[in-house]
Amino acid sequence: MDIPKIISVDDHVVEPRHVWQTWLPERFKERGPRVEERRWGDFRLFPGAKYMNPEDPNGDWGSAWIYEDKVIYVHKKFVAIPKEATPNDDVSKFDRYKMVMTAVTYDEMRDGCYDRDARVRDFQLNWVDGSLPFPTFPRFCGQTFYEAEDKELALACVRAYNDWMVEEWCAPSGGMNIPLCLMPLWDVDLCVEEITRNAERGVRAFCFSELPTRLDLPSIHTGHWDQMFAACNDTGVTLCMHIGSSSSDPSASPDSPGGVGGTLAFNNSMASLADYLFSGKLIEFPRLKLAYSEGQIGWIPYALERADTVWDQHDAWQHSKAKIPEPPSTYYYGRIFGCFTADRVGLANLDKVGIDNICFETDYPHTDTTWPNSKEYVEKMIADSGLDDETAHKVLRGNAIKMLELDRI
Repeated sequence: MDIPKIISVDDHVVEPRHVWQTWLPERFKERGPRVEERRWGDFRLFPGAKYMNPEDPNGDWGSAWIYEDKVIYVHKKFVAIPKEATPNDDVSKFDRYKMVMTAVTYDEMRDGCYDRDARVRDFQLNWVDGSLPFPTFPRFCGQTFYEAEDKELALACVRAYNDWMVEEWCAPSGGMNIPLCLMPLWDVDLCVEEITRNAERGVRAFCFSELPTRLDLPSIHTGHWDQMFAACNDTGVTLCMHIGSSSSDPSASPDSPGGVGGTLAFNNSMASLADYLFSGKLIEFPRLKLAYSEGQIGWIPYALERADTVWDQHDAWQHSKAKIPEPPSTYYYGRIFGCFTADRVGLANLDKVGIDNICFETDYPHTDTTWPNSKEYVEKMIADSGLDDETAHKVLRGNAIKMLELDRI
């Protein structure tokens, strides 16, 4: 079979140095985010994707984002492919072991991490013709600006990011880059305003937190977010919730090795799915769409089965049926999208996961990425899973087209 071109629903843009200094209104530029080159010592990773990154006069040079006079983010080789991983730009020699937790400068990164035209070239050679890019410095749903002290400046930064995303990163990319925007999480009225403003220019995806209460925001059950849900419902915008968008990681023990958190990362997606299935929001807002980015998919059949069992067998004391008249899984199919990089278990149970609910992602330029061999990867994935042509098309691009309301086939 001919492999359909991939539309990846989860990649990551390393924002170019100039974004806020170019796109902020003049009166905010001096206080806006900027990049400085400094030397950094060894990094330590803490729960919630927080790092301890001390400066060290003898350490590695790294590009750091400065905002409100604080170091917010230092670029690292395991989230931005260093040039040394593709020596002499030979992508056939891509060495993932060069993607380590040490500092990196923009000049040392592969240009496709932050340069639009280089990104397009990297994706063209990777059998990709569409990519939804999550932010880096703002974090997965804009936590950087939500946590900022000056909310007037923060709002200007959110709007500047969205303008850059739509007008500079995406519009001239020939459809390769698909806009994914931020909302000012601290004010739901402003969220609605920003969703509406960008939906009017074709944006159909916004970042949101998988578990907002972990950010000290109201839960989805309070009614606080209903205006925002209504705006997404009315405009066709999908809420894209990346693992880590709650600034929290599932963990077994406070001192668990790093591999434990990586293995359990899907747990927050599963918790969020259960919240929405029992919330009634999918009934109240019948066109609301959700996507669990990088959450993988193998857990979904059990989560749906368990939700339906609890709905039915525990109703005598939980009273779920008063709010949810049909089994919770009823509201999942065609509305909630599981997004995966590698999940043989999920593909083996695709009839239960839902062939209309699954999207593929290449996760460029993070260590989970299948770049530059995504075509070969999906060819083997399709063969091993026995997917027919129609299903393969849905998984690799058709469901993404539906989710993002793209004008393509």
